[in-house]
This record gives sequence, C-alpha cells and structure tokens, in this order.
Amino acid sequence: MGMKIGILGTGNIAPAYIRGCAKFPDDIAVVACADLVDARAESFANTHGLQAQSIASLLHNDALDIIINLTIPAAHAEVSRQIIDAGKHVYLEKPLALNRDDGLKVLQDAQENGVRVGCAPDTFLGAGGQTCRDVIDRGDIGQPVAATAFMVGHGHESWHPNPAFYYQQGGGPLFDMGPYYLTALVNLLGAMESVSAMTKRGFSERIAEHENVKGQVIPVQVDTHCAGNIRFANGTIATMIMSFDVWQHQLPVIEIYGTEGTLIVPDPNTFGGDVMLWQKSNPSWQKVEPITQDTLQRGAGVADMARAITTGTAHRVNGELAYHVLDAMQAFGESSTAGRHITLKSEVTRPPAV
Repeated sequence: MGMKIGILGTGNIAPAYIRGCAKFPDDIAVVACADLVDARAESFANTHGLQAQSIASLLHNDALDIIINLTIPAAHAEVSRQIIDAGKHVYLEKPLALNRDDGLKVLQDAQENGVRVGCAPDTFLGAGGQTCRDVIDRGDIGQPVAATAFMVGHGHESWHPNPAFYYQQGGGPLFDMGPYYLTALVNLLGAMESVSAMTKRGFSERIAEHENVKGQVIPVQVDTHCAGNIRFANGTIATMIMSFDVWQHQLPVIEIYGTEGTLIVPDPNTFGGDVMLWQKSNPSWQKVEPITQDTLQRGAGVADMARAITTGTAHRVNGELAYHVLDAMQAFGESSTAGRHITLKSEVTRPPAV
C-alpha cells in the first residue's frame, strides 16, 4: 500500500476520485473522509469503506500523507492552506484559487512547510492528451502556428440539481471549464505569455429546471461569455471561447494548426478520445493510434504526485501549472476591463510527457 489519502468534501465529484484512485493501489489508498456536513461524510464513508472523521480530525490525522481538497472553489485556497499548515500534501480540484493573490499564498505556504501542491485537471495525463503531445513533439504538424479552443453551451440550469454555484464567483464558463482547456494547451504548446480578451454576461438571471430546484431564479454574478486570444511563449496564438450563452453550435473542441498539418484534440474534460491528424504530405484525415491503452480517471494526478514524492522527482499536475492557468483566467477579465493585452507574470515549465 502506498501513501494514505484523506478526502475533504464528499460532494458530487468525490466518487470519481474513489474510482480513479483505486486504479493505483501501489501508490495511493483512500482511507478517510470528512465533510462540512458530518452525516454526509458518514454516508460516504459507509458507501466506500472509509473512516469518517471531523474536519479537524482529518487535518491532524498523522496516518494521512495527502488530503484531497474537494470543497467549493470559493474555499479552495483557505482549505488548502489549512491542510498545508497541518503538514499534509494537498491535491485540490480546480481552480487553485479565485485570484492570483490567494493562489500565490497557497504555493508560498507549501514551500515554507515543505509539502507539495497538486491541482486538477489531470486529464492531460490520459491517452488523448499524451497522444496529441507525441504528435506535436514528433513534428507531425511541423511548427505550431495557431490553435482554437471552444467550450460553448447554455450553462447548467437545465439539468444540474444545484446550478446556482455556476453563476457565482468561482463559476462561469472560464473558471469552471477553462482549466481543462488551458492546461491541455500548456501540455501541448508550453507556457502562455499574454492574453487579449472581451467578456460579457448574456443573461442577467437563469431559471433552474431540475426537479430539485425547479423555478429557482439564479442571479448571474459572473461573465458568461469569454472570448480571447492567447499568445504562447513559442509564438503560437490560440483563439479561445468559453460560453454559457450559446444554445447550439458546430464548433470543434481544440485544434492545433502547424506549418505542415492540423491536429484535432479530443475533449480535454476526458482522458481519452479520438486524435485526428491531417498532413500536407498526406492530405486526408487519419486517426492516430493512441500511445497507451490505459484508461485513467480522476485521481491519476494524485497518484502521479504520490509517486513523485516517493521518488523525490517533480510531479506533473503541480501547483505552479495551476497558478499559471489561474493567472491566464484572471487576465481575461482584466483585459476586457482595461481594453488591452495583459502580460502574464507567471511562468511554468511544460510538464514532462508521461
């Protein structure tokens, strides 16, 4: 059995971490959980064979090496710092924080306490993201020139049992889904350099339709249509749209355009998916054979971090990467407000290929 893991926050995403972490029994084992609502923690523990604890007891459980922070985004930074102050490594759901200042405090606290920070998404570790990485690194599309990334729909109020969060600070299409797309792009293209964007709110309120909250009026407190360009340090320019204001569309997910061809990247919210390649030297769409058949799930990043801690190496799904993504997301709003390009202050090393 590898490092022992506790889960703090037993909401909708927690079962996915139980399933995903179970794929790495030599590296990690989830053994305990806690929640702001004790009864919810006890129910989750009974379902998954864990020890239910109070939050304070979980934080100070000497048997735990890593605590996975699955609280709401508004609490991510504060709770992560509590975990760090308790001497534990922390792995948290995206985003790292709601702003750069809070995100930086998490990283600084971790450095001072000699612990590590990991942060979702870890989907780029999967066959889809790594196969695309291999295609680019082999030079199959030549030198990357441009990219597009689109995540557009009409939000969560039509189906989600608790959709209000998605229209509050920490929600919206950019902070909700942007980390998947931006992390995928950094994996493929390297560090981002600057952002130029415009953002708006297409609707001032939303009406919930799920039977649990049907008819609830949800005030929209964040911008729900974010469009911008990102310049990468390697010169690539990516055009990105994240929107909850679109009823229907026929846009791609992510495409990378190179001097010698085009690469279609699968949905970065998943670990797999088909990778398609068109080349000047072979002008028809070809499906690229995945470089691995591993079917990863959420929790792969926790295992990657645990293995790196054990071996004394760097982990891929790290806090610096999450902070770089946070820096870019905050720059979208700043660029829209100021009407100018925003140069990112953070730098990051492209994670090593798996």
